[in-house]
Amino acid sequence: MLRSYIIIVTAFLCACEPGRAPVRADALKPAVVTEAVAHDTDDPAIWINAADTLKSLIIGTDKDSDGALYAFDLDGRIVRKAGDLRRPNNVDIAYGLLIGGRRIDVAVLTERETNKLRVFKLPELTPIDNGGIPVFEGAEERAPMGIALYTRPADSTIFAIAGRKSGPADQYLWQYRLEDDGHGAVKGSLVRKFGQYSGKKEIEAIAVDNKPGYVYYSDETVGIRKYFADPDSSSAQLALFGTTGFASDHEGISIYPLTDSTGYILVSNQQANTFMVFRRDNQAFVTEVPVSTVESDGSEVTAVPLGPRFPKGMLVAMSNGKVFHYYSWEDFEGRIKK
Repeated sequence: MLRSYIIIVTAFLCACEPGRAPVRADALKPAVVTEAVAHDTDDPAIWINAADTLKSLIIGTDKDSDGALYAFDLDGRIVRKAGDLRRPNNVDIAYGLLIGGRRIDVAVLTERETNKLRVFKLPELTPIDNGGIPVFEGAEERAPMGIALYTRPADSTIFAIAGRKSGPADQYLWQYRLEDDGHGAVKGSLVRKFGQYSGKKEIEAIAVDNKPGYVYYSDETVGIRKYFADPDSSSAQLALFGTTGFASDHEGISIYPLTDSTGYILVSNQQANTFMVFRRDNQAFVTEVPVSTVESDGSEVTAVPLGPRFPKGMLVAMSNGKVFHYYSWEDFEGRIKK
């Protein structure tokens, strides 16, 4: 009990640091605040345990030269850790990657200081990448940051779409096919370069809406760009939205489905401590929801019920204070419908 109290107080104090936007009085409160990591939380992903959803995990990065990948339970406790990572940035999850003749679930993250993707088997957090998959080889700017995984419905092929700290005005994102290297590990093969970049700041947040097959990414201070996720489809930009109303940076993107085509796209309005909500089917702006999370960089959402605290799923958001916040989707949705 005392430990939980300390975590909550620490998070509150971080919210009140001079020079930072204050948390609004009407901000949504999290149902759970996780235990703190060692250095700096950056991005979460949600792994759903198909056999027992109450044993699902939140997978999150600790961004530092002495960084790590953490697994938290639904109570916010740290239950597993993979260390010795050099500035791990963003992380995403895919189900059913065929390795060694078996389908396994994986977490894939960017390791910025080594210019690699790292791949870990779930739920164990066991590395299965022979030390990492090099990315942006031959490019002047490498330093990977954002990542999203796309599973193509037609053949279950899994692709990693990676962004970087800086890059060219076009072909900013590179897409890799993930597959067995023949020896029980994962390799990546470059299949596409695409995506516009304004050059104004950076691109970190990337999210795939797997069912309709779209990828979205935040061109910070500019807007959210939309493309087809399938590398065999057109690489032309489909939309640019969310160009107004943000205090500064466009950050974490997460997608909550209501049906195969409807639902919400949530984008962190980082410096305002809010989430901007857009319609999933046409990207029209819906509303802005203030949260207790401070300067959220990364977020993820699921519609899968996860026990009595999260009957309609949950939103997980990184917050200053070395923690992640878990919000009940039922509570968040109540703010959308006000």
